Amino acid sequence: MDISFELYKVFYYVASTLSFSEASRQLYISQSAVSQSIKSLEQKLGHKLFTRNTKCVMLTPEGETLFRHVEPAVNLLVQGERQLTGTNTLETPLRIGASDTICRYFLVPYLQRFHKEFPQVTIKVTNATSIGCAELLEHHQIDFAFCNYPNSKLQLHTNYKTIFTFQDVFAANKKYFDFTEQKLSLFDLHEYPILMLDKKSTTSEFLHSLFLQKSLNLNPEVELSSNDLLLDLARIGLGIAFVPDFVLQQRHEDLYPLQIKEKLPQRHLVLAYHPQIPSAAAKDFLNYFS
Repeated sequence: MDISFELYKVFYYVASTLSFSEASRQLYISQSAVSQSIKSLEQKLGHKLFTRNTKCVMLTPEGETLFRHVEPAVNLLVQGERQLTGTNTLETPLRIGASDTICRYFLVPYLQRFHKEFPQVTIKVTNATSIGCAELLEHHQIDFAFCNYPNSKLQLHTNYKTIFTFQDVFAANKKYFDFTEQKLSLFDLHEYPILMLDKKSTTSEFLHSLFLQKSLNLNPEVELSSNDLLLDLARIGLGIAFVPDFVLQQRHEDLYPLQIKEKLPQRHLVLAYHPQIPSAAAKDFLNYFS
């Protein structure tokens, strides 16, 4: 099939940015030219590659399949051009998605090491919940997602490896909630103000499911997007925070973990990525976690 590389190039920019206007800006061509190129490619392949509405652009399943092949091919060509021209600067950034908790308590040392070893590579970190990171990865907007597992948005074809395992804990200030001499059940905790992450988080999914297993409807007192803020509120007595144990270990002033009768399942921090690694920089980064 005789299809110009330029059509695949336009497709690559639209698929990687999920924006016709941004692809137009990066390619230095008009938005109508971008649209015409995508329409021509769709006609030649006999498949619709994007779905579009007033709010967003999405890859179709056929578009996702094509992108998995086009992305590494374009990156290989760019790398070949750099070698011939002697250009060492990598234009394609290393794109990482992670929550603020994972960034603060885990990821920063790895980013520091990578930046030191590969100063020419631009690192782009997108802050989102673990569910949000899985969605960004699925839409090819990031190369790697550091996220909590179980995760309802991680797709079956996504590769992931466990980085470490952690335990969630209920944390309180004994000045306001002194249960140091007793074990509480989830039924007991149901009567107290619970401070937890918002509904778009894997933590929320996890905790709600635990309470539902006991036929309890969880109505948290506070829902926020930051574990650190939850501990701040627990410290001043607004309630009992539900956070990962590694966060409490770093922020233990005035706070202690409650003893719970039920054995809570462990969860995992995983590094998720697509089967085809898009660039040499991404492969170098993945090697840190081999």
